Amino acid sequence: MDKTLIKGVTLLQYLVHSPTLCSVSTLSKALGLQPSNVHRTLQTWAELGFVAQDPASGDYHCSLKLFEWGCKVAGGFDVRRVAHEHLLKLGQSTQETIHLSVLDGADIVYLDKIDSPQPVRAYSEVGGRAPAHCVATGKALLASQGAAALERLPKSLPRPTPNTCGNLTSLKSELDKIRARGYAINNEEWRIGVNGLGAVIFDQLGDAIAAVGLTAPASRLDEQRAALLGAAVLETANQITRALGGRSLIGSV
Repeated sequence: MDKTLIKGVTLLQYLVHSPTLCSVSTLSKALGLQPSNVHRTLQTWAELGFVAQDPASGDYHCSLKLFEWGCKVAGGFDVRRVAHEHLLKLGQSTQETIHLSVLDGADIVYLDKIDSPQPVRAYSEVGGRAPAHCVATGKALLASQGAAALERLPKSLPRPTPNTCGNLTSLKSELDKIRARGYAINNEEWRIGVNGLGAVIFDQLGDAIAAVGLTAPASRLDEQRAALLGAAVLETANQITRALGGRSLIGSV
């Protein structure tokens, strides 16, 4: 175990639970650490934005960054709990595989899944990953999270199939279409023979926090059916957004 990391986290934890601001000497005595070590650790946390120093007293306190991160983590758990019944309904009405996904760097991660009851269906698993630019939920989230999300993508986009978008210029054009349409389409861009649809869930602050996805064999999800089910996926995402106390920013129906 990394003892330096443990000491740093222990110090931060002490600050979190302290009802008042803490001086270097207070922290040193409470944690049994040398004042020089405490000061160095505080400066590191301050550089990272987790700790701030009071200009009048010179004492330290936690910043709102911990609150911000905590809200994001809590929001991730809330969206899965709130979304599940809506995903079930969408799965029952469409008879296709339904996903709940979140963006993690250049990938999406599947938080929840409702399997299609049909013998031929798309394969995926909860906890699994896929490149965001290759799947509908990923593209929907990229379209809603702006330039910062695109900066996390590799400069040379992987192309698992001939249909996959291979450069940022083309991807940006596709994201413009998604914003106008309200939902994303995957035409065999991650797996040959598998199509998908995706629409974004927003939180109370209007941030895109997750996406609802539908995947099906391409033979069952042609252009005409995709238009019908795309509206259903979008409405499900909007229902979850409203259940979370949020407001849909694109493609409300």
